[in-house]
Amino acid sequence: MSAYEPDVGDLVFDETTRKVGEVVDHVGPYWQLKPPGGDREWDAHGPLRPATQAERLSCDLALVNATSRGERL
Repeated sequence: MSAYEPDVGDLVFDETTRKVGEVVDHVGPYWQLKPPGGDREWDAHGPLRPATQAERLSCDLALVNATSRGERL
């Protein structure tokens, strides 16, 4: 079984940080991720997996709520 290797733009779950992120780049052994909607990028050091439908929905809802409050994520 081979390890999951996402493409740029994929929404993934970082098992180490327990956060959902969008793949921005792959440099050496690290995947660079950013939160959906923006904010500071981070390097994923641990295993990644595709984000579940529930995790995707949670991100979408957080973006909608922040927008309704006039915030930017």
